[in-house]
Amino acid sequence: MFMYANKTALITGASSGIGEAFAYSLAAKICNLILVARNETKLKALAEELSAKYNVKATVIALDLSAAGAPQTLYQEVQKHQLKVDLLINNAGFATYGYFEQVSRERQHEEIMLNVAALVDITHAFMPDLLRNRDGGIINVSSTAAFQPDPYMAVYGATKAFVLSFSEALWAENQKRGLNVLALCPGATETAFFDVVGSNEASVGSRETPNKVVQNALKAFEKGRSHLISGRQNYWVAQVSRFFSRQATLGIVERTLRPQK
Repeated sequence: MFMYANKTALITGASSGIGEAFAYSLAAKICNLILVARNETKLKALAEELSAKYNVKATVIALDLSAAGAPQTLYQEVQKHQLKVDLLINNAGFATYGYFEQVSRERQHEEIMLNVAALVDITHAFMPDLLRNRDGGIINVSSTAAFQPDPYMAVYGATKAFVLSFSEALWAENQKRGLNVLALCPGATETAFFDVVGSNEASVGSRETPNKVVQNALKAFEKGRSHLISGRQNYWVAQVSRFFSRQATLGIVERTLRPQK
């Protein structure tokens, strides 16, 4: 059982959505926070609210994690504040949607840098500290998009498949080293995700609230699960590739995500 009280959780993408929900839930467990995102104004407001309501320490680090060298800057900032991270939540990420060649190369590169490179670099930077006391944890936010290729969201699906595979490998490596690693795979969630994507057509299944996703995630994390698909309907959607051939699965997903004319 992971004990949250008086420990410190670092949450990326903490200014909204699932990241913000993690912040509220962990603060209620008297867990101190390091809140990371680009929007410093939102982070400061969130930090002030949580500090006042739950009497926890909430440190703000405003940073664009898709920028070169940002994970190293983040680690240095945490050291500068003389903080020790006990729980790392890699939540920051975004999706693009549309025909691959019609989506900006620069935007898709940024997507890869944030969803994959930053997550790996941040994990690598903080793992020695997380392992030191044999009671650390990592939650990496993947997606149900990780379970099959995703036409019209080709880069996003590939990045989330990477996160799932990477996280489960770390789970297996660290089971006996006192480090619990969970890959969280939410489906469609009631966040600003689809505003960033620019299309509701990328939404599959019924949407869960961020609070429900986080509640499910923490339960799975405490049980030592390697991954969690949040929501019963999302679970069955993610199993499609187990019952159909890869080509048939692609046909189903393509029709589901196809842009409307």
